[in-house]
Amino acid sequence: MTANKSVFQGGRYLSVLLVGTMLGGAPALAQRNRPTPQPATSLLSPAPPAPAPVTDGGTIKSIAVSGAQRIEPETVRSYVKLRIGGAYTRESLDQALQDLFATELFADVQIRDENGALTIIVKENPVINRIVFEGNKRIKEDKLSKELKLAPRQIFTRSKVRADIARIIELYRRQGRFAATVEPKMVMLDQNRVDVVYEVSEGPKSKVRQINIIGNTKFSDGELRSEMVTKRSSLSRMLSSNTSYDPDKLAYDQGKLRQFYLTNGYADFRVVSAVSELTPDKRDFIITYVVEEGERYKFGDIDVESDIRDFKATTVKTLLPMHKGEWYNAKLVEDTVDNVTKTAGLLGYAFAQIDPQFDRQKDTRTMNITFRVADAPRVYVERIDVNGNTLTQDKVVRREFRLAEGDAFNSYSVKRSEDRIKSLGFFQEKLEIAQTQGSAPDRVILQANVEEKSTGELQLSAGYSSLEKFIINASIKQRNFRGKGQELRASVSYSTYSKSVEVGFTEPYLFDKNIALGGDIFRRDYNSFNYTNNGDRNTTYSQLTTGFQLRTGVPLTEFVSVAGRFGVSYDQVTLDQNTYYINGQCSPLIAGRYLCDALGNRLTSSIGYSIVYDNLNNGIHPTKGQRAVFSQDFAGLGGDVHYLRTRIEASKYWDLGAKFIASARMEAGYIKSFDSSVNGADPIRLTDRFFLGQPQLRGFDIRGVGPRVVRTPYVTDPVTGLQTKSTDTSTQTDDALGGRAYYLGRLELEIPLGAGAKELGLRPSIFIDAGAVFGTTKPELQDYMNGDTRLIQPLLSSSGGKQCIDTATSSTVTPIPTSGACAAGTTLYQNVIPGFSEAYYGDSPSPRLSIGFGVNWNSPFGPFRIDIAKALLKQPGDQTKLFTFNVGTQF
Repeated sequence: MTANKSVFQGGRYLSVLLVGTMLGGAPALAQRNRPTPQPATSLLSPAPPAPAPVTDGGTIKSIAVSGAQRIEPETVRSYVKLRIGGAYTRESLDQALQDLFATELFADVQIRDENGALTIIVKENPVINRIVFEGNKRIKEDKLSKELKLAPRQIFTRSKVRADIARIIELYRRQGRFAATVEPKMVMLDQNRVDVVYEVSEGPKSKVRQINIIGNTKFSDGELRSEMVTKRSSLSRMLSSNTSYDPDKLAYDQGKLRQFYLTNGYADFRVVSAVSELTPDKRDFIITYVVEEGERYKFGDIDVESDIRDFKATTVKTLLPMHKGEWYNAKLVEDTVDNVTKTAGLLGYAFAQIDPQFDRQKDTRTMNITFRVADAPRVYVERIDVNGNTLTQDKVVRREFRLAEGDAFNSYSVKRSEDRIKSLGFFQEKLEIAQTQGSAPDRVILQANVEEKSTGELQLSAGYSSLEKFIINASIKQRNFRGKGQELRASVSYSTYSKSVEVGFTEPYLFDKNIALGGDIFRRDYNSFNYTNNGDRNTTYSQLTTGFQLRTGVPLTEFVSVAGRFGVSYDQVTLDQNTYYINGQCSPLIAGRYLCDALGNRLTSSIGYSIVYDNLNNGIHPTKGQRAVFSQDFAGLGGDVHYLRTRIEASKYWDLGAKFIASARMEAGYIKSFDSSVNGADPIRLTDRFFLGQPQLRGFDIRGVGPRVVRTPYVTDPVTGLQTKSTDTSTQTDDALGGRAYYLGRLELEIPLGAGAKELGLRPSIFIDAGAVFGTTKPELQDYMNGDTRLIQPLLSSSGGKQCIDTATSSTVTPIPTSGACAAGTTLYQNVIPGFSEAYYGDSPSPRLSIGFGVNWNSPFGPFRIDIAKALLKQPGDQTKLFTFNVGTQF
């Protein structure tokens, strides 16, 4: 037996055979630069075996284990079926090698035989030190790592490497990158450790180059391709993801083709085959559909059978939209089943089964349909579950349900509950209340499966305008504070001419009762301004308002609620004394009578109410329903101001289908004063009137519409001394006065875009705005020409009220002679206040009209709104504005 000792190495050959069978070969390893690396070895393909003599067998005297480091020898022996005292053969030793390799613990195994003394020589697989990805940009490392079978501190195995490569490639194929490849490499380290490196070549997205349709004669290729989600790649679709190949979309498109034909009456239509071919460069796919259209059918006899006692067949027939002789439409049949199911749900039959039975008459090409309503018990709500909410408390969702546990089921109440939960704005739009069978046939479990979204809003708008120069507005709002549905908000606004700070809080359910309570504290510093005759901006009046408001509201019915409020504010209206005062008094000549009348400190104490009707399907982004509000505020519970302000507003939304949303909005207001007029001035203070312009009336500037006083300067010819009104509109000063009454209307259509634009969060719309503000008492106007002292002489000293002008140089000669007469050569006489002429514009109920388009964009840095509007109808004095934008973010 001594002469017959031999070494069996069949295991190596076996391992190579397995790898070749599974992968068809693997790439060779490359040497990597790492600290103290050992020579690199192949990840997947061991070295080929060396031939060795083979023994015929014998009796096992002993079994020794050599080379094991981490694994105990007894553990190695337990993996084989060889036992001391037993016989062994070539086949049993080969099987032992296979068993040891099957454990995937060893990189190499040999069995040495010395006259029955067997020695199992093993080389353990290394321990993974780390896993490294290189070349991956489209899929981040953290996502790839979660999909791998290998992990640091695990035993390296080739099968897991193969599985990981297949999984990585699958992830890239799901993104449409069929040209992606993965090359595994390994770096040997000391202490039998390795670094595994996956070098990824992502490649481009595999696009759909062509979509071929064979067998269609009734509809063109273009008509059918327009029904599919998958689109051919082109420059016009460079932003769309639908040009990438996706096997799931391929199956979906087959369903879309079938739906299109069935909707048009082709009841026998079928897709014979759908084949996708990858081009040799793996960059594009060519998709080919083979279809059979069949004959076109019409509706035949339509009948209804109902097994539910109080859900009569005659009642169901009134819900059927199809009629005999019309072209067959499968979509109409599906919609009918849904409508009948919902109607049954209104009567409490949550699980009513409506089964349309078809009788196809091929000879007459008609489709007879019988809608059979199976018997079902009246259902009651057994339990309401709320799932998916991590921050929002259950009670916040439960209190929006229009059904309670134990109530009779009602599908309308379920739908209304969905709308109310969506209107909270706390959850993703795709929310549906699932209905599952309860513990008995007449019991139903309602499950609100919600997915929370960001409810914090950080709004930031910044811009530059010719009026206010740099403008910045910042506000922070948390609409679901502490997960209780409470709203906490704060805002700051700053520009050259306005500053404000406001803090507010609202509790929608006080003490878990359906009573809302909230309050606001604010301080607003507004500086109105106009232009001087040299084009510079000029501050007119300053209004500093400090106050608070308390609010409450209670529902009267499901759609009607009433709200009340009480507020106190203190207004301080001032003018710059150095500019507008003469002898310690406001000068009507300089400031205008309307500004002088507005000065003073006033306390306003007001109480008001609102009656609200609201059945919008979504309070955040409605698509149907209407909302109307009537409100009045009375100022006069103490304080210095007495008036009644009345406002009404209404809006309505229509879902036009194909994701077109139309909306109409109207509002109007009127304020009546209970104070007496003083010196002919309007008893409604300038700061209490209605103003209109951007952003309410797009296409017009801030306070750009309505009554206003425009002051035009006189210019003097230095040679002739003749004075004429300036024709340069930039030298005019313009003061908006506001009005007692206003109205505003808006029509808007939201336009859906393709899938690519939808993925970017773009929602464009076109709109028409119309409105007007009017009804102010016409102020006392002035026309003052240089050299005419009749209006201002009583207010000015003789030295300060006139000047002598050199007729040759047009320069002022000072001081004025004590005689009061100008010296020779200085015959022109004028006052220190430049000449001007005031005109009153805009006090007209005639509509201002603008048309334009805007885009809402959910950009990566927050919601962004752009409006471009052109004023079509305007009145003299109105100020227009073409472009506005607003940007914010959410957290």
